[in-house]
Amino acid sequence: MSFLFKPWHLLLMIAAGAAHVDHQRAIEYLMAENHVLKKKLGKKRIPLTDDDRRVLAVKGKLLSRRLLERIATIVTPDTIMRWHRELIAEKWDHSAKRKSAGRPTVAKEIEELVLRFAKENPAWGYDRIQGALANLGHEISDATVGSLLKANGIEPAPVRKKTTTWTTFIKAHFDVLAAIDFTTVEVWTKGGLVTFYLLFVMELKTRTVHFAGCTPNPDEPWMKQISRNLTNFEDGFLTGKKYILMDRDTKFSEAFREIIEAQGTECVRLPPRSPNLNAHIERFMRSIKEECLSRMIFFGEQALRNATIEYLQHYHTERNHQGLKNKIIQPDAGVGASAGTVDCRERLGGLLRYYYRNAA
Repeated sequence: MSFLFKPWHLLLMIAAGAAHVDHQRAIEYLMAENHVLKKKLGKKRIPLTDDDRRVLAVKGKLLSRRLLERIATIVTPDTIMRWHRELIAEKWDHSAKRKSAGRPTVAKEIEELVLRFAKENPAWGYDRIQGALANLGHEISDATVGSLLKANGIEPAPVRKKTTTWTTFIKAHFDVLAAIDFTTVEVWTKGGLVTFYLLFVMELKTRTVHFAGCTPNPDEPWMKQISRNLTNFEDGFLTGKKYILMDRDTKFSEAFREIIEAQGTECVRLPPRSPNLNAHIERFMRSIKEECLSRMIFFGEQALRNATIEYLQHYHTERNHQGLKNKIIQPDAGVGASAGTVDCRERLGGLLRYYYRNAA
């Protein structure tokens, strides 16, 4: 059977690249490769241009001296640090401000915009940045753009666009991305203290969270029913979602994934021990625990369900979210009003509070 490349394969490749173990292996390989190349060159000195030195100086400054001593092969750490000091000296060299003949220096504002455009848009080349500056009323040549980038150790677009960050990639796919994960809570029952598993699903773009269910025994039949609920064509939470991020918990079994994928949603399993790749739902788990679950003692499953539902009401309609520019996910019509008395809505006996203006 021939292998068919799917879009989520790229997602997995990028996610796997963020894992520490892969980083370490890549570093070790590159170090070995550099040593082999240097050995082939013998004692012949490798010629470096000024642009090469600037790039190495900028990149090397981000590393500790100890790490530089371990990975630098074509130059010594002292050389890299010297190059960086020279870059700093150039920054404070005010001789360029003296009046002299020749082409005038580029304004600081323009230089800052060039660097910003290049960093925020890895695929933009010199001409594209030049055009964006013209839109803002700054006319400079593409050669000047190239010179500014080289002077600051920033690679051309073909190199920069190969280093898309995980954050940038996730934001680009927010519209079709969901995430799923478990958390646990200890509940007092007639049989004693029992561990309950709570399953949540999040729509990454809006941060809307769906409470999929809770059970002390998340076995395969229960998980299969959950997957059918999530993909129901009428009101399933995953309707319209192309990908769903999940860890490698065995509860997300093959049968569970098959039901979801049969409805058109790809299950993207993240590398082991990589919670940062599912950071949005991990942050929700921290919030619900710190603000609700860890501050209550539950007697019975129904009490746990009621508290979870109350918290989600607060989370969606009353809680400001820093990841959404400090906005509420589903705000009331009166949010932001400056007239009326200030009232307080309490949930869970005052554990959760929301202040608003009562126009009545």
